[in-house]
Amino acid sequence: MAPYIFMERNGIHIIDLNKTLVKIEEAASAIKQIVKSGRKVLFVATKKQAKDIVAEYAKTVNMPYITERWLGGMLTNFATVRKSIKKMTNIDKLTKDGTYDILSKKEKLMISRERIKLERVLGGIADLNRLPAALFLIDVKKEHIAVTEAIKLNIPTFAMVDTNSDPTNIDFSIPANDDATKSIALITGIITQAIQEGLDERKREREEEAEKEGAAAKANAENEGAEEKKAPRRKTTTAVKPEAEAEKSAE
Repeated sequence: MAPYIFMERNGIHIIDLNKTLVKIEEAASAIKQIVKSGRKVLFVATKKQAKDIVAEYAKTVNMPYITERWLGGMLTNFATVRKSIKKMTNIDKLTKDGTYDILSKKEKLMISRERIKLERVLGGIADLNRLPAALFLIDVKKEHIAVTEAIKLNIPTFAMVDTNSDPTNIDFSIPANDDATKSIALITGIITQAIQEGLDERKREREEEAEKEGAAAKANAENEGAEEKKAPRRKTTTAVKPEAEAEKSAE
C-alpha cells in the first residue's frame, strides 16, 4: 500500500485522498459498464460495521449481497449453493400451498429453524441464478476466501483496501479506511450510484431499441401498403358460353 500512503503520523498511516479519488473513478466507470451489459455485482461485507450499510445499498439497486458469512465454495462450488437456495424456495412453497399447516409441531419447528438459518446466510443471493460478473468487497483481508475464489474463476474484484492490506490481487482497489462507517458508506454509495447509472443507461438503450424496431415495423407496413396500391389491377373478362353464342346466331 506504500504508493497510496500520503504520510505517517504517530504510527498511523494516512491515505493520499487524491489517489483514492482517481481509483474510485476508475472503479465506478468499470463497474458501470459491467452492469450496463446486464450482469450482476455481488456485494461482500461480513464485518460488523459494514454489513448493514452494504446490505441497504445493495438492496437499492437489486444486487446480491453476502453480509453474514462467506461459505467456502460460494463461487467455486456454486452448483451446491444453488441447491441450498432451492431448498429455501421449496420451504416457502410449503407455506404458500398449505402443506406447512398440516405438519406436526416438531416438523414445523425444524423447518422454520432451517429456513431462518438459510435466510441468514443465503437470503441476499436468493435471486442469483448464475455466477456474478464482479465482486465488490469491504476489507480484503477479512474476505480473503472470496478474493481467492474470484481469482480462480477470473471474476473481477472491486474492493476497499486499507493500509494494512495487499492490493496486488485486486483488479480495482480503492485505498480507503475500511473500519470507519462513514468511509464505508461513502465509497459504497459512490459504487452503488455508478451501478444505478449503468442500470438506467441499459434501460434507456433497450427502450430506444424497442422504439426503433417499432418504427421500422411501421415503416415496412406502410411501404407494403403503398406497393399494393401502386400495383396495376388485372382486367376481368367474362367468358361467353357456347349456348349463348348459338342463341345469338339463331336470332
